[in-house]
Amino acid sequence: MSHRLEIALALLLAAAIAVALWAANRSPKPPDNDSRASTFLSGPQGSKGLHAVLIRLGRPSERRRTALFTLAEEGRRRPAILVVVDPPMYLQDAELEEVVTFVNAGGAVVAAGAAGGITRCAGWRIHPERIRDDSVTVRPPHGGLRLPRAARVLAPWKRDTAQGDRLQGLAKGDPEEDDPCKSLIPSGVDTVLAAVNGRPVILRLHYRGGGTITLAADPGWFTNEVWRDSDVPIVVLPLLTPRPERPGRVAWDEYHQGFGRSGGSSLAGHTWSWLRGSPAGWAILQLIAVALVWLALTAVRFGPAREVVERRRRSPLEHLEALAAGLEGAADADTAIRRLVMGLQRRLGRSLDLKSLELAVRGPRGRAAVRRLRHLITERSGSGRVLAAAQAVEDVWEELRPRTTRDAF
Repeated sequence: MSHRLEIALALLLAAAIAVALWAANRSPKPPDNDSRASTFLSGPQGSKGLHAVLIRLGRPSERRRTALFTLAEEGRRRPAILVVVDPPMYLQDAELEEVVTFVNAGGAVVAAGAAGGITRCAGWRIHPERIRDDSVTVRPPHGGLRLPRAARVLAPWKRDTAQGDRLQGLAKGDPEEDDPCKSLIPSGVDTVLAAVNGRPVILRLHYRGGGTITLAADPGWFTNEVWRDSDVPIVVLPLLTPRPERPGRVAWDEYHQGFGRSGGSSLAGHTWSWLRGSPAGWAILQLIAVALVWLALTAVRFGPAREVVERRRRSPLEHLEALAAGLEGAADADTAIRRLVMGLQRRLGRSLDLKSLELAVRGPRGRAAVRRLRHLITERSGSGRVLAAAQAVEDVWEELRPRTTRDAF
């Protein structure tokens, strides 16, 4: 691949990354008019500020994004207070049964609005059921508090109405199911906050096992806007404080707010869900696809192999011949031949006597090389003496050099 094509692909990849970052910055955020009282929402109707206040105060606070099917069976991980703020999804009967078991075992629940059916399970209902323009003034627990008007109040729920609905369902052929709330019988009721007309706005129900359910008629008292613009935190914050005899975490129910864990509870599942569900994720997936195609194109060689210039190292004889040619060109052949003989002596590791050396050489080629070397030393004229002496020295060395294990093999 040419350098120009590599540079072009690199620039294309950089541009794609820039587009992905731009898309991530322009990714849609939850609208400010989202009416869910969720701790994930920072708008006026969200409850993110409440969770942040508890964290700033050093109190353990967490967002629960799983269903309540195992609430009473979580052991040490069981929260001290479960907060359910008017979620759009209602709890299933099995979840209500877990909440009842949790309360009878000493747990505390803070339920705002309908609370997914917890308010009615505790024997109360909110009035009016639909939000209207009219509201009631709240009587402060002590003077000097600036409290907003309550859009709703609490009223007892008549269970005979539920019994009539059950009989009507049996007449239609529906199977009868046990009421999961029938064992939720309070031992005491405290009015935490009431309207000026005496209707309760916040109630706390006590049960024999030490558990409590705090009912708040107006879920708007658990929103960021109200906490910022009024003295509601002074009233609501004690409701979110675990009892000294039962310390622990405050768990905010986010599963029924629509923020349940989807695509698995693992990090890989959340990452894959984010990649598929956001513009930045789609951009990243496209970049990965481009990178894979690029790797596939650069990894496969198309066409025949390119011809390259073969480079090999010179042999020792070629180096010796080059050295001899240089020494002969210096016009001092006798010194050059003497140096070559001294080099052969140094490599053999002994003093060099050409007469005895001829007897030590076994092969005829080696003896001929020794005789040729003696002739070159005694001869004082002639061209090519140094090169011939170098070749003779190399032939003698090939005959007499020590054989290493590698050479022998």
